[in-house]
Amino acid sequence: MNVLKSYVEYMSPRGCRELGVTLGELREMGPAYYDTFFNPHDVADYLPKIIAMLDAPAAANMTVTFFQQVRMASSRDWAWHLGTSRVFFRDASGKPTHVITCATPIDPLHHVTSKVNRLLAENNFLRRNHHIFASLTKREKEILRLLALGLSAAEIAEKASISEKTAVTHRRNIKAKIGAQSSYDLTSFAQAFDLI
Repeated sequence: MNVLKSYVEYMSPRGCRELGVTLGELREMGPAYYDTFFNPHDVADYLPKIIAMLDAPAAANMTVTFFQQVRMASSRDWAWHLGTSRVFFRDASGKPTHVITCATPIDPLHHVTSKVNRLLAENNFLRRNHHIFASLTKREKEILRLLALGLSAAEIAEKASISEKTAVTHRRNIKAKIGAQSSYDLTSFAQAFDLI
């Protein structure tokens, strides 16, 4: 990748075949290359690392490794890849001019893929729902934790030193705030935000 001109300088013939484009077409795309072939939800995870690598002094010699979903030509679905990037060339002042990235598809039948899918799904869930979690009061988070642990309204009332009626009200309000339809939804939300 040519950092200064924001376009793909080179891609292997295999990479071009898998994406279904020529090197010339990739160069013409410029920055649109990213939007065309990479899932934008993943970019928020690895772009800050790549920027840090570009901003690091040459002596740091950083390498960034990340998971990303790539849209291949053979199937318009996303396919998980493990990517590794590092600065390939620098100008006379040490400023990066080119970055090289090697990406390897992850076998969809490999056990790691299902784990990566779960982790990334949870990460996407956290990103989508962080504002909701932040809107919960300290007390609501405490009650949510107790609900997720399977405590009844009476047990929550005793542990939190509140009335049973207040515990029921908290449960109703928390379910409404997080959009939970069931106890499973409450538990999943609490797990995602490390309350249990």
